[in-house]
Amino acid sequence: MRLKLEKANRRYMVICKLSQIQEMKITKLTLSILMFVLMLSIFVANVANIIDVDSHTLDKVKDIEDVTKLKSRWFEPKKFEIHDSYEHLVWFLQITDLHISIFQDPLRITEFKEFCDITVGSINPEVVLASGDLTDAKTVDKMGSRQYLEEWKQYKKVLDDSKVAEKTTWLDVRGNHDNFNIFDTNSKDNYYTNYSMQGRKHPRSYMHQVHLGLDKYTFIAVDACLKPGPKRPFNFVGALDNLEIDRLESLMNESRSSQADYIIWFGHYPTSCIVAPNDGGIRMIIGKYEESLTYLCGHFHTLAGVVPNMYTLQKTGFLELELADWKDNRMYRLGVIDHGQFSFTDIEHRDWPVALVTNPKNAQFAMPHKENIESIIHSTHIRALAFSIVDIKSVKVRINDKNWITCVRIKGPLYVAKWNPLNYSTGIHYIQLQVTDIDGRMKIVTQAFSLDGSRLSFGILSRIVLMSNVSRIFQFLFATLFILLIIPLCSLRIYHNTYRSVYDKNRGVPRINCKLFHWWLRGHWILSTVDRLFFPLVLYAAYLIVGPWTIGEIIDNHTGVIFAWGTFIGSSFLPGSFTYAYGFFQLLSFHLPLTLIIAHRVSQRLHLIEKPPIKSAALLLRLCEHFPFVLLVTLQATMIYFFWLAYGTVATIFCPLRTWSLFLAILLWYQVYQMPTKCLRSAAKVWCTHGELVSKVKDDDQYNNSK
Repeated sequence: MRLKLEKANRRYMVICKLSQIQEMKITKLTLSILMFVLMLSIFVANVANIIDVDSHTLDKVKDIEDVTKLKSRWFEPKKFEIHDSYEHLVWFLQITDLHISIFQDPLRITEFKEFCDITVGSINPEVVLASGDLTDAKTVDKMGSRQYLEEWKQYKKVLDDSKVAEKTTWLDVRGNHDNFNIFDTNSKDNYYTNYSMQGRKHPRSYMHQVHLGLDKYTFIAVDACLKPGPKRPFNFVGALDNLEIDRLESLMNESRSSQADYIIWFGHYPTSCIVAPNDGGIRMIIGKYEESLTYLCGHFHTLAGVVPNMYTLQKTGFLELELADWKDNRMYRLGVIDHGQFSFTDIEHRDWPVALVTNPKNAQFAMPHKENIESIIHSTHIRALAFSIVDIKSVKVRINDKNWITCVRIKGPLYVAKWNPLNYSTGIHYIQLQVTDIDGRMKIVTQAFSLDGSRLSFGILSRIVLMSNVSRIFQFLFATLFILLIIPLCSLRIYHNTYRSVYDKNRGVPRINCKLFHWWLRGHWILSTVDRLFFPLVLYAAYLIVGPWTIGEIIDNHTGVIFAWGTFIGSSFLPGSFTYAYGFFQLLSFHLPLTLIIAHRVSQRLHLIEKPPIKSAALLLRLCEHFPFVLLVTLQATMIYFFWLAYGTVATIFCPLRTWSLFLAILLWYQVYQMPTKCLRSAAKVWCTHGELVSKVKDDDQYNNSK
């Protein structure tokens, strides 16, 4: 009787434990779902806040002195009387990412000379902005990077032969390719100093002013190149230190002291790709005063065609406009300031005529805090600019597909036509401009306008790319993938002991309806119980956060150490930015598949104890089971080869990120097959379907017999 009571009590205790675990599972699942929803909500809210361009007010701007005074100035832009006058008008060109190369595509140079000869000569801009990556600076295999004197000589030769300096003012600034393998601005390989138009006078950021009539225009070049400049690929993100920020502040104050009416900022890197010590970064500097209209940049090359029109309105009120590259797309930009309104159009090389409506302005690019819409509402004339390599034959406009109206040429490229803005006082309307030259070439452009503040939105990808912080995105991706790789393994290892203590008599295998998740759970669970596999995988991933990734010549003749969180070169320190993207790619392309492969194979090894394979199929199975690992090792070896091309032998040998990880993978693969069978005994108590099979997991001989 006593024995029956004791057995009943034990059953009751087991049932209680099982019910507690079940409740814990339900509670944890509920909490997990709630936490996921909460985190997703926060993430979506943050993204929405980042890319919001319709609620930007000065209340959101921080660290600005005398906010009340600035508010009154921001909300009262100067009003102009817009009619058929040629005054208050200036236009300029921008070109970016030339990538002049002695190895690739000689047409880049040939057509660049055409641009300097014909395009600049026909449009006759006040200035031309060349916003970085003037040369390619890549080796013939496209993997290494260094400065080539021949490329810089080609750049200077085009400028000299075309006599572009006699036609306009050429304002160039460095990009990351112009800074590859450059220790400092005094380096003998810094050819920008002697072979660019502005490098001798302005080795970094500088200012140029234009006086036209009563108006004064300031162009500020922002050089955010790293100091020192490593070889590629760790030279993708720009940075401004306190010294360069003070320099830009000084240029801004100098411009304001000279009572400049407008400031055009330009540089190579988008603001999302510039690291700065202050919270607002370069965006705060640019948007600090109402004179700043726009920031023009390049660098992203349309993201391989995914975002061909990369434009946005930043929260501090200025337009940021990334221009497609010259390298592959042969694009350039015409920018115009007409009676206080900034307009632009991006044009493909040799696409004539060039046409742009400047009044009424394109509604998508309205800057409410910098341009007074009353100027358009009370204007008397539609205004447009037209250019071609031959004389213009006719210029016509029409609104909302009504009758064409012939425009009258005032002077130079300016054409006007009378209109009544009161007819278009509400909503979005569309104006078309038709330009025909004497050779019969015709261009028709269409743009939206609005007189009541209605606006068109920018593309969401454009806003995310230009309004976010690229470095933080890289950090987020790296941290997220690290957590997804480590936390499940560690959690399963901890949970395994609890689960095993309840099912100490091998009762029940975890039941999961989803086959894919069951496959993942079984493999990772078993992997987490094997010390000689678990610890190397976890510790290697943890090492990538704290330990050096490589030691070698990050710049020729200058040894550096690269960590995830930054790079030391000599006495200089570069904060981590693109390193996180590089680490994310390593985890995604190598560590993640390695973990999945190892988990699957160790799960299969336990499975083969229960169900030995048919001997006739053994050879085929072995070939199949080794193929994924061989493929992974081959890909990693290829990455090591590319790394060697970029940084040389020493950096490749002392490279835990790439080279040492390959040896780690081979060691783990060896352990999967050669470790003692007893290493699987703990996992077998949970995952073997028959209790008597647990006793079979004792030694290597029994496993080898099953094979």
